[in-house]
Amino acid sequence: MDSFDPSRRSFLKQGTAAAAALMAGAWAPGGSPAWAAADEMRFGLVTYLWGRDWSLPTLIRNCQRTGAMGVELRVEHAHGVGPGLSESRRAEVFHQFESSPVELVGFGTNAAFHYTDEAQVQEAIDQAKEYVVLSHDCGGSGVKVKPNALPDGVPEEQTIEQIGTSLNELARFAADYGQEIRVEVHGSETQRLPIMERIFRVADHPNVGVCWNCNSEDLEGQGLEHNFGLVRNRLSETTHVREFNVGDYPYPELFDLLAGVNYNGWILMEARTEPDDRVRALTEQRLLFEQMVMEARG
Repeated sequence: MDSFDPSRRSFLKQGTAAAAALMAGAWAPGGSPAWAAADEMRFGLVTYLWGRDWSLPTLIRNCQRTGAMGVELRVEHAHGVGPGLSESRRAEVFHQFESSPVELVGFGTNAAFHYTDEAQVQEAIDQAKEYVVLSHDCGGSGVKVKPNALPDGVPEEQTIEQIGTSLNELARFAADYGQEIRVEVHGSETQRLPIMERIFRVADHPNVGVCWNCNSEDLEGQGLEHNFGLVRNRLSETTHVREFNVGDYPYPELFDLLAGVNYNGWILMEARTEPDDRVRALTEQRLLFEQMVMEARG
């Protein structure tokens, strides 16, 4: 694979200007960009922060307008899709996505499995199972969870074993519903890829995968390519990214690495900024995404 050239970041800035010019007519509702194919990476949205206060119809409409054709619903947001929904309401949610070009990628939960209290761990497993069933009923394909720490005073290996065992239990349950368990690289110490690699030595069920999260810790030690290699064979269907033109994360290098393993999952924008026009901002990010995919595949 070609080495990363920092000068390639310049095309992100150029892409911002291009996005402004293309915004009005770049995306035909229900259409797809010229490069799109079944084996390509796909662009979508995590409803934190940009979709947090959109109702479900508004969320679907705005995703379609911007070309973000998949969405991971964060729990407790204004879309109002949670485990308390009745069977009929779940069917309505399923129909809303089924009748649109926007795909329900799944649900993002805060379920974590590092607690020193066994009852808390079991509660988190049970909560995640509720979202597995919800995702199945609403037409999603998976549920995101977290490790989410290495508690002080507890041997690392003990916590890692506990997290991995919990994930295996959840993965077995989810497999019966056709749902994937996606473990976000997140938390105190557990956001480091060498720790995630150790967790996944225990979490060996094929139905559980790593949700890459674009943390600054990805660049530690021997760098991004090495850390990516620790989990490259365990990637889930979802990858979380921040705004491509904010900060200094080496997104072009990440896209090269993803292309190198023929990744065809969802690249989900988990934005951190507060733009005045979130629809316009999301369209801009989608255009930058397309540029990087073409660059990586080229």
